[in-house]
Amino acid sequence: MRLFVGLGNPGAKYAHNRHNIGFMAVDEIARRHGFAPWRRRFQGETAEGTLDRERVVLLKPMTFMNESGRAVQEAASFFKLAPGEITVFQDELELPDGKVRVKVGGGIAGHNGLRSISAHIGNEYRRVRIGIGHPGVKELVHGHVLSDFAKSDRPWVIALCEAMAENAGLLASEKDSTFQNRVHLALQARGFFEDKDGAEKK
Repeated sequence: MRLFVGLGNPGAKYAHNRHNIGFMAVDEIARRHGFAPWRRRFQGETAEGTLDRERVVLLKPMTFMNESGRAVQEAASFFKLAPGEITVFQDELELPDGKVRVKVGGGIAGHNGLRSISAHIGNEYRRVRIGIGHPGVKELVHGHVLSDFAKSDRPWVIALCEAMAENAGLLASEKDSTFQNRVHLALQARGFFEDKDGAEKK
């Protein structure tokens, strides 16, 4: 069994923020794979289904970002899951728009959601780091993550969430590198970010 956690802030005000791309990712997984309806529990919302013959529970903490660990710990305790069975979908300032990297453990790079989760369950969970770009200077970071994606960003955000959802079964079976590559190729095939020469296309 696996727990997939999407990070974000609850409420319509935050729904399209860059900081909420974790919510967007698990919403698309639930939609694409016909998961059971979302329901309130573990200080969050959960939906259950199957990916690659593995039972998966999706969790969106409703505690606000900096208390995400409370919801994750409650769900992990209920299902008796080790950190290695938990995957967290998070926005990542240090990656360019639309780039996805998967890693287990590591630093939290100032991410309040990861800080809270690591404080509650330790550090050895899987992170799906979803690039939202960096505004360039530290002083602009807070406004950047808590502002909506630009209208011009919406096509690649939608394409990225679809590609992650389509290939989510690879995460359930710990084929992290294959997941990364498939997502990258899916975006490339749709003409986003780079052509074969590495030049920007959109």
